[in-house]
Amino acid sequence: MSQKKKVKISDLDFNNIGGWPQQAKIGFCIVMVLLILLVAYFLLIRGKVEELDGLERQESGLRADFEREQGKAANLEPLRQQLAQMEQVLQQMLRQLPSKTEMPDLIIDISQTALSSGLANELFQPGPETPKEFYAEKPISLRMVGNYHQFGAFVSGVASLPRVVILTMHDIQLQPRDGKGISRGGALELSGTVKTYRYLDDMEIAEQEQAAAGQKGGSKKKGGGA
Repeated sequence: MSQKKKVKISDLDFNNIGGWPQQAKIGFCIVMVLLILLVAYFLLIRGKVEELDGLERQESGLRADFEREQGKAANLEPLRQQLAQMEQVLQQMLRQLPSKTEMPDLIIDISQTALSSGLANELFQPGPETPKEFYAEKPISLRMVGNYHQFGAFVSGVASLPRVVILTMHDIQLQPRDGKGISRGGALELSGTVKTYRYLDDMEIAEQEQAAAGQKGGSKKKGGGA
């Protein structure tokens, strides 16, 4: 029986591959196929696999975004209904505030309430109105003198006025009139600014919206010209 001769790589002539033994040719072909597959993987397949992984992650993100937006859309109509109800409640609350025509009489009522409570109005000066989105605020600079009981009667009297009156205090100072310590029966001086509020009627709101739209349009034109 003949024994196959073991082929050494050093004995092979790479300039004459056709003259190699059959076993060496098969081994060389296998190595070349593996090398080609490896190069093809790194040049073509690997990039496509990474691209596929990125697209799958993007798909997952888009699917999650779609599910969130779908949930929001499902709740959109109930939210609209709640918003409409809140706007109705807000309008009802605003309508309880004094109107434009009632505001002068209301200021007089506040001043008269202070006098009827025994307070001395040394300063009671209404200032110009400042319109807001749904209402207007009117500041009143004041300086009143009286005792604890008179100030308490004044607050109670304002609360019992027929119209809803909201007074907010700003930069208020309360100090003894005679410069001595504060005592329950001593005279006190209250000075500062209070603000009262009224609602804007439909015409005033429309005028305010038109003015805001005009200012917005003017700023856009100015920005475009620049």
